[in-house]
Amino acid sequence: MVILGATGSVGRQALDVVAGQLGLELVGLSARRSVEPLLEAAVAHGVGRVAVTEPAAAARAAGAFAGEVLGGPDGLLRLVREAEADVVLNAVVGAAGLAASLATLEAGADLALANKESLIAGGPLVLAALARSGRRLLPVDSEHSAVLQCLGGVDGDGPEGIVLTASGGPFRGRTTDELADVTRSEALAHPTWAMGAKITVDSATLMNKGLEVIEAHVLFGVPYDRIEVVVHPQSIVHGLVRLRDGALLAHLGCPDMCVPISYALTYPERAATTAPRLDLTQAFSLDFEPPDLDTFRCLALAREAGEAGGTAPCVLNAANEAAVDAFLDGRIRFLDIAALVAGALERVAAEPVVSLAQLAEADATARAAVSDRLAVSAR
Repeated sequence: MVILGATGSVGRQALDVVAGQLGLELVGLSARRSVEPLLEAAVAHGVGRVAVTEPAAAARAAGAFAGEVLGGPDGLLRLVREAEADVVLNAVVGAAGLAASLATLEAGADLALANKESLIAGGPLVLAALARSGRRLLPVDSEHSAVLQCLGGVDGDGPEGIVLTASGGPFRGRTTDELADVTRSEALAHPTWAMGAKITVDSATLMNKGLEVIEAHVLFGVPYDRIEVVVHPQSIVHGLVRLRDGALLAHLGCPDMCVPISYALTYPERAATTAPRLDLTQAFSLDFEPPDLDTFRCLALAREAGEAGGTAPCVLNAANEAAVDAFLDGRIRFLDIAALVAGALERVAAEPVVSLAQLAEADATARAAVSDRLAVSAR
């Protein structure tokens, strides 16, 4: 197998899963620019070929690694195409992961997908590549993995609906006024999950859940009006499936990403993991509440973009990436993220998806729309 984005949060946990499973062999690793941890992992797992997408970092890696270093975005795609892997875990952050997902399926490997932007921005292209490949697409998001596992008990015409759970992030219950001056460190203080900075901010705005709504629609073919989102602060119920007889199937467990990672990497088997076990002998509660769509506008914006279809989800994703980067850099306030995304969706018209080049152009146009707004605000 190959792990793309091996130095990120999901990638590091995937390395732990691989280390604990004798039947898994790594043949390739990639990172954007974190050279030292990438090479340490390569040596520890006996991997002789790595890809580093940032050119300067690739040059550093080439001087420090006894194996082969493939540099730049093309190097990442070469790693995927030439590895002859059975499974590629795509944990690349952001829209850059779409090309790698397509290359994985074209190379005839199963795609373990932690890069949700592949389906957000390029869902039609990925589904077409999946159909041509005859391989599997296995979601690594805890919510979609949970739904997939619940669907194993569904017969007939499929589910009546899907329920995705959201922790609510660090700002659950706050009003718009109370969010006006929240800081970067506050947004990154997630109450239940340990994740990278970008996805943690997305959890705080509820954009992450909005992106997952679009992803669920693409993955499972369920209409948007049958995909619900509920806030569940304990993060114990990871996903639910509604059945036509009124029953609900739920997937429960302690919040630990090694479970969905392991499920995707060892499918169709279910390997043992070191994840903590949910102790049902101890009293605890499971709370559910509706999301506050007025305060956390990003969730509503994502659903609207998904329903619009075409390139709209790509625009949503690109604008959000640009806005979150600006927030993390201290250039905008927390509430500005939603405003910038809304502005980009208004400015960039949606078109039917026809090619990767078209999506790249929509992505660039959305980022430019955010940059233009930031430039005007800075005057």
